[in-house]
Amino acid sequence: MKPDPLANPEPLIREVYSYVAYRIGHGAEAEDVTSETFERALRYRDSFDPRRGAPIVWLLGIARRALAGRFGQAEMALEEESEQAGAAFEERVDMRLDLEAALAGLSKREREVVSLRYGAGLSSKEIGGLLELEPGTVDVLLHRTRTRLRALLGENARM
Repeated sequence: MKPDPLANPEPLIREVYSYVAYRIGHGAEAEDVTSETFERALRYRDSFDPRRGAPIVWLLGIARRALAGRFGQAEMALEEESEQAGAAFEERVDMRLDLEAALAGLSKREREVVSLRYGAGLSSKEIGGLLELEPGTVDVLLHRTRTRLRALLGENARM
């Protein structure tokens, strides 16, 4: 008897949603694609082959096809992924979930500075201009925020 790939759906839903949200952004659209992925998975659960990878690898393949079908983007073309690539992807998804949890533990101001620096790629001077802070103050805030983020990541890291 084949194992049920959807036996423990909660972590799978989080991981699929994280992948989809990374590709198209958080929100209703990502929720729709995630739902579509699990609808297809339920419909075709008998096609799951554990020799080809873990359930998350199978689900992400379905999610990729759902994204490609919905958006028709050439960069979402399907390609065969090895088990090793699938395992590496699972690890990246876990790290992203840990990072999201750690970021949620930061203050609004800290999240804003991190987003402006690492999300938008702004310099300390540019961030200072937006937030009406001196560049040195921004540097200190970034340093303290990175230190705090490291501590939060240590608390939230998956073992």
